[in-house]
Amino acid sequence: MKVHILDDWYDSLRALPSFQALDGHDVTVWTDRAPDSATLAARFKDAEAVVLFRDRSAITPDLAAALNGVKLIAMRGQHAHVDVQALTREGILFCSKMTKDGPSTPTAELTFGLIIAALRYLPDQIASARAGAWQGDAPLGRNVAGKTLGLYGYGGIARVVAGFARAFGMRVQLWASDDSRARAAADGETVPPSRAEFFATSDVVSVHKRLTSDTRNEITRADLMTMMPGSILVNTSRAGLIEEGAILDALNSGRIGRAALDVFAGEPISDPADPLLSHPGVIPTPHVGFITEEELDKQFGDIYALVNAFGSANPVDMINPEVWTTGRN
Repeated sequence: MKVHILDDWYDSLRALPSFQALDGHDVTVWTDRAPDSATLAARFKDAEAVVLFRDRSAITPDLAAALNGVKLIAMRGQHAHVDVQALTREGILFCSKMTKDGPSTPTAELTFGLIIAALRYLPDQIASARAGAWQGDAPLGRNVAGKTLGLYGYGGIARVVAGFARAFGMRVQLWASDDSRARAAADGETVPPSRAEFFATSDVVSVHKRLTSDTRNEITRADLMTMMPGSILVNTSRAGLIEEGAILDALNSGRIGRAALDVFAGEPISDPADPLLSHPGVIPTPHVGFITEEELDKQFGDIYALVNAFGSANPVDMINPEVWTTGRN
């Protein structure tokens, strides 16, 4: 089959062991982001199967209607960015491996690395050393032990981060939905009596929620303005969880001291002068929470298995199986 893989911005997939699963297919890997749906559709004029790289490109009704010749869209995980009904109308099978293999350890690891980097001012210390100002041109760092980590969300990644934090001597408290707070309290976790107290008493707030229509902009400017001066905000989940402009306002007002961010609106960002990316109070990483050799090899191995199952006329993990059933009749 002619297989097209989207949005491999690091051009890393071809070097991973799992890529050998596509031997025998005619594979095209796109390492840039198409500027619009028309360009994306034009790229796939000869494609039979399209592999999505997480949610980097959305499958809209207009794009689905333009995918002439595409028989399969394959990916792994949650798929809120894919219009399944539109694919069904166009007769395109959509398969997504919905895994139950635990939380993303790489994302949890990056989260805690950013917490340490922010508290110890590591980017500033590195820049100071390279500039020849040995221990003389960077703010004084702060202990990790003894600080209070506020986890916003109570999913698998948050629980892994909580374990890291306790190993480093941090206190942990949580805020989440009503059901999740009740579950956290039943698990023996500390849950403050109010949302305002959660933000006001956390030295570090780390965000761990999925972005949905209900959670978009859930963390408001007012929430961040409640945080203690000099506190730290970490977001390795999704930028849309936080009200647009709220982080900049909180930084510029001195309400929070640092923001360590792995996620940004409008990714990928190519403008180094972007006001959030370039802000001196921001430690930015380019959405690499889940980007490790081991994690990508595992994730895309699952996706390539979907492609091969379809090529063998035995598709699995079908989200819209009616397309396959109708096409076989």
